[in-house]
Amino acid sequence: MGSTLSERASLELVARYGVPTVVERRAANADDAASTATRLGFPVVLKLHGERLAHKTERGLVRLHLGTADAVRDAAGDLLAAATPDDGDVDLVVAPMVVGTRELIAGVHTDDQFGRCVMVGVGGALTEALGDVAFRLVPLAAHDADDMLAELRAQPLLGPVRGEPAVDRDAMRDVLLALSRLAVEEHEVRAVDLNPLVITDGRPVAVDALVERT
Repeated sequence: MGSTLSERASLELVARYGVPTVVERRAANADDAASTATRLGFPVVLKLHGERLAHKTERGLVRLHLGTADAVRDAAGDLLAAATPDDGDVDLVVAPMVVGTRELIAGVHTDDQFGRCVMVGVGGALTEALGDVAFRLVPLAAHDADDMLAELRAQPLLGPVRGEPAVDRDAMRDVLLALSRLAVEEHEVRAVDLNPLVITDGRPVAVDALVERT
C-alpha cells in the first residue's frame, strides 16, 4: 500500500527539482504561529500540518487571508483543536498569502499501461469542471512542454488578464521539465499534484503539493 508525503515534505521535494514554491514556516503552537506570521508579513495562510494530513481543504484545515497576529493566533487554536487522534502528530504551517487571478495545475501521474506522464491544465476550483488538461509521457523535451501548453483550450487564460501580464511560458516549461526529471529519478514516487500553481506577475508558484509514493 502506498503512502503520502506531508505537504511540507512534498513542497520540499518538488523544489529540489526546480519548481518554484511558496515560502513556508513550521510553527508548534498558536503563539509561535502568530510570531512567525509577523516575521513573514501579512496577510498569511495558516494550515494544520501532519504526516497523515493529505486533504486539508476538504476538512476545513486551511485559513486564508489572515491579516493580524491575533487572527493567526485564533485560527491556530481552532485548527489544532480540530485535529483527531487519527491525524497523529500535528503542528502548523504559516506561509505568505500568494494571490493571482489565474491558477493552473501540474503534476505527475502513473498510468498502469503506459507508465509515468506529466500533466498540465487549468487549476483551482475549475479543474474537474473544465477538464482542460494535457499529458505527455516522460521524459519530456522542451518542445513537449511547449506543445502541452499550446493544447489547452483556455488559451486566453494564458494571455494578459485583468492588468496582469501573460503567463510566462518559459517558466511554465521549466516547471513541466522539472516534474519530468522528478518522475524519471524518483522511482518510488507514483504521483505528484501541484494544485494550484498560482500565477502571480505572470509566473507560476506552487502553493500546495501532494506527493504519493508506491
